[in-house]
Amino acid sequence: MSVSASELSQECARCKAALTPGSLACNTCHALVHGAELEQLAASAHHLEEAKEFKAAQNDWLRALELLPPESAQAAWVSANITRLAALVTSGPPADEHAWARRLGPFAPLVILLAKGKFLLGLLKLNFLLSLGSFVALYWALYGAKFGVGFALLILVHEMGHFIDIKRRGLPADMPVFLPGLGAYVRWRALGVSIRTRSFVSLAGPLAGCIGAGVCALLWMQTGEKFWLGLATLSALLNVLNLIPVWVLDGGQAIAALNKAERITLSAMAVLFAALFSQPVFLLVAAGAAYRVFSKDLPTEPSPGVTAYYVGVLAALGFLVELGPPAAFPSSH
Repeated sequence: MSVSASELSQECARCKAALTPGSLACNTCHALVHGAELEQLAASAHHLEEAKEFKAAQNDWLRALELLPPESAQAAWVSANITRLAALVTSGPPADEHAWARRLGPFAPLVILLAKGKFLLGLLKLNFLLSLGSFVALYWALYGAKFGVGFALLILVHEMGHFIDIKRRGLPADMPVFLPGLGAYVRWRALGVSIRTRSFVSLAGPLAGCIGAGVCALLWMQTGEKFWLGLATLSALLNVLNLIPVWVLDGGQAIAALNKAERITLSAMAVLFAALFSQPVFLLVAAGAAYRVFSKDLPTEPSPGVTAYYVGVLAALGFLVELGPPAAFPSSH
């Protein structure tokens, strides 16, 4: 008989509250007791399905279903996935629908990729397109076409950072939804992933945003157009603000994996960046991290990888913000 580590645990890994025997979720913080096993099973099932091993993938999801509270949204999603895979197991593997493309010789892989078009089909989802269009239209009307399109693309780059990181872990996620005047978000079903994984996913957006701002900075260096400088520093500034560890901001999700010492370190580094880059906005990050030192969600295990990731992205954004003020845009009309 095999017994998992979470079955032997008598307390919640997240909040350290006592667990009742046989419980699948913590009564205090609602964290899934078997979060680590669920994450592994979800990733395994995804890779098996990609390899068209539908029966094995179905078995992994069946094992995952046993570790989920029956009334949870995750259990409903997994049950639907099991039903879908059962149909594939019964009908057998689909025929090679792209056999015709293989006659094109060396061009066949490209044609098949375009024919499958999973990523392109995702881009064509109605909610994504309508919300992105509304987002562009608002800023186009306020500040002109160039800023409206450029700003929307940088927000899209940020959100795609989350989306790509989620998908590469074999987890389900929807394309970004834009909220004109507010921002955007990616909805995903965590399926019991660990706090550390959630933190990495949260930081992937600011990292992508930093890369997008860096590209704008390079365009400014190449062309001398102040528009690109303004777009780079504005994007970097917004990503720093998003790393303030409060509420539903990315920083608020990312700091959950940091223990007390790491939160103190983050706060101290943010103060250092405020002085180094002459940017008071980093003091908001420092204050948020200092406040979270006294919260009740402190994990006992350290997360040096998450800490380094967090600090590294902040530092890179600091260099970009320091390039100049985001004042190279046309005024609203």
